Order: sequence, then C-alpha cells, then structure tokens
Amino acid sequence: MTDGCVHHQNKQRSLKVHRILRKRFCHQQLPDKPEGLEAQHKHLMELLKRTVVHGESNSVLIVGPRGAGKTMLLRSVLRDLSEETEVQKNLLQVHLNGLLQTDDRIALKEITRQLHLENVVGDRVFGSFAENLAFLLDALKKGDRSSSRPVLFVLDEFDLFTHHKNQTLLYNLFDVSQSAQAPLAMVGLTCRLDAVELLEKRVKSRFSHRQIHLLTTLTFSQYLDRVRAQLSLPDGFPDGKFVEEWNAAVTTLCEDKSVEEVLQRHYNSSKDFRSLHMLLMLCLSRVSVAKPAITPADLLDASRLCLTDAKANMLHGLSILELCLIIAMKHLNDVYEGEPFNLQMVHNEFKKFLQRKTSSLYNFEQPVIMKAFEHLQQLELIRPADSSSAKTQREYQLMRLMLEHGQIMEALQKYPQCPMDIKQWATSAFA
Repeated sequence: MTDGCVHHQNKQRSLKVHRILRKRFCHQQLPDKPEGLEAQHKHLMELLKRTVVHGESNSVLIVGPRGAGKTMLLRSVLRDLSEETEVQKNLLQVHLNGLLQTDDRIALKEITRQLHLENVVGDRVFGSFAENLAFLLDALKKGDRSSSRPVLFVLDEFDLFTHHKNQTLLYNLFDVSQSAQAPLAMVGLTCRLDAVELLEKRVKSRFSHRQIHLLTTLTFSQYLDRVRAQLSLPDGFPDGKFVEEWNAAVTTLCEDKSVEEVLQRHYNSSKDFRSLHMLLMLCLSRVSVAKPAITPADLLDASRLCLTDAKANMLHGLSILELCLIIAMKHLNDVYEGEPFNLQMVHNEFKKFLQRKTSSLYNFEQPVIMKAFEHLQQLELIRPADSSSAKTQREYQLMRLMLEHGQIMEALQKYPQCPMDIKQWATSAFA
C-alpha cells in the first residue's frame, strides 16, 4: 500500500472517530437509565401508570441540582411506559418550559399547539383561563364522551411558573389534577428546594406535596468509569484493531496520575454530563491524523480552558486607563473594607498615583476618565450599589467592584506589556 493510500485511510479513520464522539458529546447522548436512582424511577413509574391505566390524577415535583438527572429520569420512565400498548394509544404529553413560556397566554397557546387543537379552538373567545383549559380537556374526550384521554403535563423550570400573574396556570392544572374532571398528571422539574414555598396558598392547597429528590451519589471511581466509557469507541467501529488500540490508550490515559488530579478537580466542581462533555470535546478537537490519540497534556490544556476565569480574562482587553481605575478601586476597597465608592473617589485615588510620577503618560482629561468608568460599568466589572443611586449625578453614584483581589493580580501578571510602575502600585498595601 502506498503512502498516499495509508494517509487517506488514516484520515478517514480519524474523521469517523470525530463523527462518533462529537455526536456523543454535542447531542448530549445520555445513558438509557440514570445510575443509582432505581427507587425514584419506580416511584415515578407507579405514579404515571396510575394516571394512564387507572385514570387517577396526580401531581409530583422532581427536585435536584442541575445535571443530577431529573430530565433523564423522566425520559427513562416515559420510555418504559411507552412500551405498554395502552399508553401508546392513550397518553398525550404537553411539555412546557418556564424559560420559554414566560406568561400564561403563551403557555396556553403552546398547550393548544401540542394537543393539536388549533382547529377545534378556532376563533372562540373564552372568559377566563380556566374556561379555556376546561374546553381543551373536554375536546380530548373519547368518541363516547364518557372518559377523557390521560394528559401528562411536564413543567421544566417549574419555579419560573410561580412568577406568572396570580399563578393561574398552576392553579388550574393542580385544580384539574385534584378534581375528577380529566385524568391528568402534572410533573414539575426544578432546582429549587423551596419551590413549594413559592406557591400561593390557594395553589399550594391543591398540590399533592409529592416530591422526588435527586441527590448526586456518584463516587470518583464511578466518575472515572464514566470518562472512560464516554471516550471509548463502540464495538461496531469498522477497524477492530484500531478500536482496541484507542480503547487501550483511553484506559492508560485515565490511569495517569496528572489526569486523575485534573478529573478530581472537575469532579469536585461539577459531576454532571454537560461539563464533562465540554471537557472531553476540547480534548477531542486536538485529535488528528498526525496525533491519533488523546494525551494527558491535551486533557490538562482542555481543563485550563474550561476553568479559566472569564472576568480575569476580560481584564486583559482593558486600556491602561481602565486598568488604573480598577487598581484605584481595589485600593479603595482595601482602605474602606469593601464600602461602595464613586467616580470622584476613584479619580482622587488615581491622582495620588500620578503625583508620584514624573511622566505625563497617565495624564487624562476628566471626560476621558468618565468614559472609561462608564465602559467598566457596561462590562459589569462595577455595578451600582443600589437602585436609588441612579438619580444621583454620575460622578457621585455609589458603585461596587465586582472583582476579587486575586483576579486583579492574576490579570496584571498576564496583561501584555503592563508597565512595571502600575504593577508596583497594585501590589503596594495602600495607595
């Protein structure tokens, strides 16, 4: 085989590796069943089965931190339920999200669309939300009109629905699930432990108060197994020998001490699939024909990119004047122990620095300093101390610095061609 053919073969193989793993990382391909949540899976399965099979209405709240597997658990239960013929024929699903359906009118339109009832509703005008919802549920009754088809309402970001005016949507959904109007299951997904406390008294009284809590119980060794599984190639890959070599290299990579340290840091900060996929995606982007495997150095670099401080990075793009104003604010924070400051105070602090300088390099007019100060506010590196300060003259508006001491010092070390006297000013105890 010629060198050209070998190169072409290697290139095709590298493209296939990228295609398989990118699909896994970018499309958030999650496991079929969440690990260690068998009891929660059984509980939710029984609840939904009672609605679908026996026509019993229910409401439940799934509570857990982001990435704990709330959506995965619900999908897994729905997948298992859909295997039953009675469910396939009957169950209707409505999925709403608090980030998208920001008020009850939008939510009602979405419910109508997902239940395919636009033609039934037509141009009808309803007196209230309750009338409209009752009409929709009535329209779902079977041909003999003796019983309705069961409906599952899934409310993602449930806590955001509590901010809707009078909580009308929640009130009516809970009301239907409490009464014998129609078999309805209401499943809310939320990250907030106090989500029930956000409900109004009349809404809370209609909620079943069933809650399923998901707490991450993943150990570090299980996390390492997850990394290994996510990076491994499937058995169905065309080149069997390459699969063996790749998977052996992944196992060796996961056993490397420096890699373990990096993964331990990520495990301590977040155990969810999203952050893991982001890390592994950055590693995969370094794989090519010339470099056909992921090395510990790739993982270290990817980790550095994932854990970079966005605000500290933003400081690298500031002008010298803006950097000087940030340092002046830092000194004011040190002197006044975090009390708010205004532009005038910052300018006075900056003047003290200028008095020690013979060079006129840092002499700026007041309007220029004002513009730089406003730019820092636009970047959200500083923010008003309270809403009442908006009425005050701009020079005297009280502000707070949104940067830590360490972030400023780190940015100064990395700032391209930062003058030495500015670094010395920043490190001095007081201006």
